[in-house]
Amino acid sequence: MNENLIDLTDLGLSEEELFTHVENSAADAEKITAPRYSYWRSVLRVFFRKKINTVILLILAFLVVFSFVYPIFSGYDATANVIVEGGKNLNPSDAMDKYGHNIHWILGSGPAGESVFDKLWSGSRISLALAFVCAIINMTIGVVIGAVWGFSKKFDIIMTEVYNIVGNVPYILLISVIVMILTASFWSMVFALTLTGWLGIAYFIRTQVIIIRDREYNLASRCLGTSTMRIAIKNILPFMVSVIVTLAATEIPSYISYEAFLSYIGLQMSDMSLGKIIERASASMFTPGRELQFWAPVAVASVITVVLYVVGQNLGDASDPRTHM
Repeated sequence: MNENLIDLTDLGLSEEELFTHVENSAADAEKITAPRYSYWRSVLRVFFRKKINTVILLILAFLVVFSFVYPIFSGYDATANVIVEGGKNLNPSDAMDKYGHNIHWILGSGPAGESVFDKLWSGSRISLALAFVCAIINMTIGVVIGAVWGFSKKFDIIMTEVYNIVGNVPYILLISVIVMILTASFWSMVFALTLTGWLGIAYFIRTQVIIIRDREYNLASRCLGTSTMRIAIKNILPFMVSVIVTLAATEIPSYISYEAFLSYIGLQMSDMSLGKIIERASASMFTPGRELQFWAPVAVASVITVVLYVVGQNLGDASDPRTHM
């Protein structure tokens, strides 16, 4: 073993040349040599690891573009051809022969001679806008109140009683009554869907918060005098991103379903939404030459609902830090 040792004196170097004094720097000691970690970059990396997510996002982009951009340039007018003789309820082939071979008539014409294709995307725009507005309102109120609800025991007593009373009223019945009382418009539908829609979200968030509220860092923050609201927003909610995203994935499609159901039972909006289009075209379900007037909006509503749900679920899974290993 000793044969492998090197005698430094044989190198002919002085001690100053052999040894260099290293200063003790507190700043250098705090430096981390590990690669920088970006949470959202890691979320996107995990999300796009599944090729199916790219396909789903392309489908979603197609739906959003045709719902919000196409109606701007389509020049859709529901009454433009109402006085045209022989131009109503035409199948795609006859409609193109009558009005010209273009994209507007690939689904035929409706009861007023209008383009079924243009009406379809105009209705999709209204239904998607309703879903997004309701989701933003309900998720914002529900998440904030749920975070405080789960952390404050005094607030918990009050909100639990409110939930026990309001939460036992059938949601669809409450929405129906509000829509019947108010004028059936876009914003009255938003009001009906958000009046108590946040309560279930808040209760779910409250349950999740209770699980993590008594961890050591939250107890330390409380001992230092940090307010309940600040602890809930700064210490708790960031750890629940995946839960919130997954919850939003179920909420957004549900509003489209509620609107379509209410329209189908006669409580439709004054605007021509997907639900109202389906209700108006229900008689064409099995009428020869008119089937597309019913099945086209049903298919679009179904695809929008499924795509939004799948994107939200997969994004929620990718938001879980445990998938970033």
